[in-house]
Amino acid sequence: MAFRASVLTLYPEMFPGHLGFSLAGKAMERGQWSLDTVQIRDFATDRHRTVDDTPAGGGAGMVLKADVLARAIDSASENDTRPRLLMSPRGQPLTQERVRELAASDGVIIVCGRFEGVDQRVIEARGLEEVSIGDYVLSGGEPAALTVLDAIVRILPGVMGNDLSGLHESFEGGLLEHPHYTRPQEWEGREIPAILTSGNHGAIEKWRHQEAVQLTQERRPDLLEKG
Repeated sequence: MAFRASVLTLYPEMFPGHLGFSLAGKAMERGQWSLDTVQIRDFATDRHRTVDDTPAGGGAGMVLKADVLARAIDSASENDTRPRLLMSPRGQPLTQERVRELAASDGVIIVCGRFEGVDQRVIEARGLEEVSIGDYVLSGGEPAALTVLDAIVRILPGVMGNDLSGLHESFEGGLLEHPHYTRPQEWEGREIPAILTSGNHGAIEKWRHQEAVQLTQERRPDLLEKG
């Protein structure tokens, strides 16, 4: 069964965006995954198609209404067991482990927040999993949703030309990825490390692992602590 993504958004024209190109775009053309969008505003009931209101208790900004968003979610997920994600800066950080779990499912439903936030009641009532792609705030959830889908689609079976490519990347095995080199052998006085042209595959793998550990220690020691 092909992986099926549904995105709930106020800006469906932002999709598929870059996912319509390169590996993801070709995989979509081959039917390995599909993407549909749901316009949240279509589920507003007043003549102005209102989707937001002022925060209860006062404060700046506007809040996405629970009733409108719930109707949109229900329309996209009737008799549907796909995970429901809400892109949110207060969510759990996205990890490669979670990406692999999502890629192993039938698909995903992603809600793109806007304004000051989303009414907490719909988050609880519809079982939305809040997910963050980093410690910063975007103007909306759409770029984050594209990022999540990019991470998922690229590791779907058959999407990458060599499925082993995904096994030696950053965050796989709890380490950052080792350095890469390719021809020419010498460039601006810098040589490819001799070990990589030695033909000794055991020594090469050992060198790559050592380099990955060193990079992780320098840049992301927290990953080693988790391990």
